[in-house]
Amino acid sequence: MGGADGKIYTLAQVAEHNNSKDCWLIIGGKVYDVTKFLDDHPGGDDVLLSATGKDATDDFEDVGHSTGAREMLDKYFVGEIDVSTIPTKTKYTPPKQPYYNQDKTSEFITKLLQFLVPLAILGLAVAIRFYTKSS
Repeated sequence: MGGADGKIYTLAQVAEHNNSKDCWLIIGGKVYDVTKFLDDHPGGDDVLLSATGKDATDDFEDVGHSTGAREMLDKYFVGEIDVSTIPTKTKYTPPKQPYYNQDKTSEFITKLLQFLVPLAILGLAVAIRFYTKSS
């Protein structure tokens, strides 16, 4: 088959087995030689071939394989994957958007009041002083 039980492979080594005559997959940290299963795979061999050269765990899980399919993997097991050779997935974080105030009118009124209220108080103080001085 290729490797004995317990053999540890790098991603580069597994990625070399990427065609219909020699097809290995990485699922759940384990390496499987699924070459003999290509013709029998219900989803077609293209699906398996497109999952070579990477960690295919998510692809396998997303399909929702049956317990029988999971048990079938055991007979194709060839070894473990050296997880340090698999690039870590980077989570997509959207770029920070500048804060956008949809209500520009209320912002304008607030700024206007911040200017006018002190001005009115100042005007009132001047008026009071003016009237108190003249009497």
